[in-house]
Amino acid sequence: MTSVDASPAFVATRALLALAVVFVLLSITGWTTIRHRPEPWPSRESALAAWAKDRIDHRPLPDPDAPARTIAAFFARLGPAGGARLAARHPLVVGNLNGAPVSLRYRANRFTLAHAYAAERGRVDDARLSPEGRHEARRRVDRFASLMRPGRQVLAFDPTGSGRAAEVLGDLEHARRVSVIVPGVDTNLLTFQKTNGRYGAPAGMAEALYAAERRTSPRARVAVIAWADYTAPVGIGVDAVTGRLAAEGAVRLIGLTDSLPPRARVALFCHSYGSVLCGVAAPRLPARVTDLAVAGSPGMRVDRAADLDSHARVWAMRDADDWIADVPHLEVGGVGHGADPVAPEFGARLLSARGALGHSGYFAPGTQSLGNFAAIGVGAYPRLVCARADSACHDGISGTEGT
Repeated sequence: MTSVDASPAFVATRALLALAVVFVLLSITGWTTIRHRPEPWPSRESALAAWAKDRIDHRPLPDPDAPARTIAAFFARLGPAGGARLAARHPLVVGNLNGAPVSLRYRANRFTLAHAYAAERGRVDDARLSPEGRHEARRRVDRFASLMRPGRQVLAFDPTGSGRAAEVLGDLEHARRVSVIVPGVDTNLLTFQKTNGRYGAPAGMAEALYAAERRTSPRARVAVIAWADYTAPVGIGVDAVTGRLAAEGAVRLIGLTDSLPPRARVALFCHSYGSVLCGVAAPRLPARVTDLAVAGSPGMRVDRAADLDSHARVWAMRDADDWIADVPHLEVGGVGHGADPVAPEFGARLLSARGALGHSGYFAPGTQSLGNFAAIGVGAYPRLVCARADSACHDGISGTEGT
C-alpha cells in the first residue's frame, strides 16, 4: 500500500487517464438510463398519496419524511392495535417508514411481499411478455419467495423498478451494537442474495458478518443490517463515476441511522461505491455512528479522512488483488471520487484484508478482512489486525468499548 509521490507530472497524467476512462465509459455505455416497465402493483407514489389522504381518529397521518423521532412518537401514541391497522392499510409506506416500530415494519413488508409475489406469479406465463421478461418474472418470484421464508426480518422492501430491500439479522430492537452493510454497484432486489458469489451479495455479507460477530463476542447484543435500500449504479457507467446516486442514497442512509436504537453504537461497512455514499453521508450521520469502515473504495469524495467532518473513526482496507487499485483516485469536474482511502496521507486507520480475493471477497469467512469487520462491529478493537506491523491502526483506542 505504498503511495507514489504526487509530482505535478504524475497528477496531470492521472487526470488525463481519468478523463480517458470516462470517455470510454460514455462511448460504451452512454449515460445510464432507467428502463421503465409496467408494474403489476401500485406505485410508491400512489401508496404515498393514499397515506396522505388517510386519517386515523380524525387526525392526519405524519409526513413520511418527518424525523424518525416524530414517527416514533406518533406510533407510540397510536398503540399496537392502531399500528397494525395502518400496516395492513398502507404496507408499502409503513414497511419503509423510519421511526415506525421494527416489528411492525417486518409485518408490513410481509404484506407487500405477499402482494408482489402474487402479482409477479401472474407474469411468469404471460404470453405478452418477451422470453427475457418472463425469465425476469421467474427470478423475481424466486426472490420474493425467499424473502418471505419464516424467520427473515425484512426492514425495508420496495418492489418497484429494480427494487430495494434491507434485512436484519439479530434482535435490532434490543441490540447494543448495530452493523450496517452498504453495498456498491449493481445492487438491486435480484442481486440482494446469490448462490454463486454468495458473500459478494448483501444478504451473504450480512450472514457472514453476523456469524463472525457472534464468534468474536458471544455475549454481545448485536444486529447486522444488509442495507440495499438505495438506487445503486448499474454497471461501470457514468453513474458509477459521479456522486449523484451516492448523494440520493446518503439521505436514505442518514434516515436509517437516525431511526436505530438510540443506545446502540453503530458501525458502517461500506463496500466499493457504497463507500462513496458513506463519504457523502458522513458529515450528517448521528453521534451513535462510531465507526466507518470502507473496503475496495474508489474514493469518498474528499482528499483526507479529516475532511469527512465526522466524529466516527475511519477505517480502510484493500486486498492486493482488487482491481479498484487501478482506478484513478481523483476528482475532475465532478467525475471520480477523490483520494485513495488506503493511501497513508488520507489518514484512515489501515486494516489488513489478507485472504480477501478480488473486489468482492472482503466478507468471505476465514479472511482477515471479515475478522477485522467483526472486531469493529462488537468493539473488540485490540483484536484488529493492522495493514502493517506497526499497529498504527490501534492508536488512541484503549480496550473494548462497551458491548
